[in-house]
Amino acid sequence: MSFNSLGLSDALLKAIDKKGYTVPSPIQEKAIPPILERKDVLASAQTGTGKTAGFTLPILQLLSQEQPLRKRPIRTLILTPTRELAAQILDNVKAYSEFVDIRSMVVFGGVNANPQIRALRNGVDILVATPGRLLDLHNQRALSLSKVEILVLDEADRMLDMGFQRDINKILALLPKKRQNLLFSATFSKEIKKLANGILHHPVSVEATPENTTAEKVDQKMYTIDKVKKPTVVIKLISEGNWKQVLIFTRTKHGANRLSEKLKKNGITSAAIHGNKSQGARTKALSGFKQNKIRVLVATDIAARGLDIPLLPHVINYELPNISEDYVHRIGRTGRAGASGEAISLVSQEEASYVKGIEKLLGFTLPKETIEGFEPSFTFDYNSVPKKNQQGKPKSKRNNQTYSRRRKRS
Repeated sequence: MSFNSLGLSDALLKAIDKKGYTVPSPIQEKAIPPILERKDVLASAQTGTGKTAGFTLPILQLLSQEQPLRKRPIRTLILTPTRELAAQILDNVKAYSEFVDIRSMVVFGGVNANPQIRALRNGVDILVATPGRLLDLHNQRALSLSKVEILVLDEADRMLDMGFQRDINKILALLPKKRQNLLFSATFSKEIKKLANGILHHPVSVEATPENTTAEKVDQKMYTIDKVKKPTVVIKLISEGNWKQVLIFTRTKHGANRLSEKLKKNGITSAAIHGNKSQGARTKALSGFKQNKIRVLVATDIAARGLDIPLLPHVINYELPNISEDYVHRIGRTGRAGASGEAISLVSQEEASYVKGIEKLLGFTLPKETIEGFEPSFTFDYNSVPKKNQQGKPKSKRNNQTYSRRRKRS
């Protein structure tokens, strides 16, 4: 199937051709037709499947078929959990709308709101936003959502994980009841299904990949290792392998900072990206990583959600996530767009019990290996219980408070 057969306009086909795309991805092929028919859509799709274009293209077509309204009120609202993903979506909207008369912009926290307020006064057809900043601007009467025709909830599962449920409910109350709704999520938990049932009306369900599956082209490895040896092993892997682009996941912001500094001291260019970093610093770090000026990006789960890094060859789980689904999101950064990739997890004794949850989610057992010269002092045991005040804590009130603080900064 080609893009020409999906019913898209010549202006959009011209923009698609300019970006060098000829064949739609599975999620685009399945999602575009029902969206063009103005149906609600519930989509299971991970980042890297082409889902952004899957909803952006038909939305641009629907809006461009109508005459722009006076003063250009917001007609499409795209909600997303993180600043990076919001900026990435806007880039896609801008690229595909090059040959149609559509205005778009993004609003998120961590930056001065005044320029955003001034831009909103000029009118905008498509607004991409994080929930916190959107509500702040609405409370300042800087925008109105009374004319929204299409609502998109992108990475809805992560929005709920980050504590955005109340904000989403507040935003829904500000929208017209009659509208088209599109919900995209990498996983379908009970909470997501409940959210979908309350928003979507007779939705068309589309799926790009089976729920909670990992990319087939990702070579997954697990090394059992003592916690104190992890920094040395990471340096060894990157240096001896001469790896040029590596994304490393840590559980905490401070852990990301410490590892990044240790890498730099050993001659490996590195930057940390997490919620405590300013938006300018996060943008600079990501840009340097994409341009291969920085070899290693050390990130927390929240900061890395939605990052679009083409052809990323290596992902390292420096510390395993305590939420099994996050493992899928992490290693999904590599092995995309048909390319192969490698995902390495370093598992200490305190984290062994989390492997069981990950393997249950994946549906298969991951081989456990050791690195010569760094053999662990423990025998791997699925039932090892994380010790107090160490990594691998079960999800707790403290984690929820962390998500809450992160939500306010968005």
